[in-house]
Amino acid sequence: MKRKMPGLNALKAFEVAGSTGSFTRAAELLNVTQSAVSRQVRQLEEQLGEHLLERRHHHLELTSAGRVLLRALHQSFDKIELTVRSIQQKTHSNRLHVNAPPTFTSRWLMPRLGRLREAHPELELSITTCLQDSLAQTSTLDCAIRFGNGEWDGLDSSLLVQERHIAVCAPSLYARECSDGVDLNRMTLLHVLASEDQRYLTWKHWLDAARIHGVDTQGGYEFDLLDLAIRAATDGLGITIADWHMVAAELASGQLTQVMNVHVEGHQSYWLVTRPEQTDLPQLQVFSQWLQEEIWLAQRQLQPSTAASA
Repeated sequence: MKRKMPGLNALKAFEVAGSTGSFTRAAELLNVTQSAVSRQVRQLEEQLGEHLLERRHHHLELTSAGRVLLRALHQSFDKIELTVRSIQQKTHSNRLHVNAPPTFTSRWLMPRLGRLREAHPELELSITTCLQDSLAQTSTLDCAIRFGNGEWDGLDSSLLVQERHIAVCAPSLYARECSDGVDLNRMTLLHVLASEDQRYLTWKHWLDAARIHGVDTQGGYEFDLLDLAIRAATDGLGITIADWHMVAAELASGQLTQVMNVHVEGHQSYWLVTRPEQTDLPQLQVFSQWLQEEIWLAQRQLQPSTAASA
């Protein structure tokens, strides 16, 4: 049956150009010349009788028709890639490809994988932690654990755990600096960066909840990963605000101690994010159920402390 549709090369050229916003970048990814990509997109526009991309000085912008077509192409190419991969990996039908944040992976997920192996020895995992690895843009992933508000366009999400921020430091530092009362101005504050030039506001929220005023939060050390801030605190460098779930092991072992009996519920949470068309994937259902069981077990160990909303 002959289909009335543009050539696949032209559709692929538009998909990559529309996704990257650049003919140059698209040409690099497709291993062709920039003029070839531009020509294929122009021919596609002529065939459809619609402009798909607006050529700006430094980038490309999708038109309304371009956004509709790009969304359809993402979905179609994803399904094709998933089908091809399932054929290629039919001997590995129990393998699940998961992407998760680095700190969550190293501090929460990895220590529990032994129990997953014992409970489900047939399940095999491929775990990546690249922050740019987008579930919406690549079908090489089966699911992702994401930190946010639970809203990702075109994807399904289920809540795993909400952040619970507490102040922690090494017991030796606490004994030395807090023997006669907590004075945070005498301690080095450890911060986590939300972006290259902006910190997360966890220190402000915690100080407000603890009703502590007059603390200079401008100084201190900054890290791009919570894991690094926690390691610095464990080494006695200073005091940091951390999610209880990420430091539960250090609190239990005595490597860290909580400073004041105060916690703040975080504004964002960890979510299991999936594609709607993969909800019934058997290995995904097994993994999802196991995550919920582990979270239930972890919540039972959570020590009560004074809650405060920021």
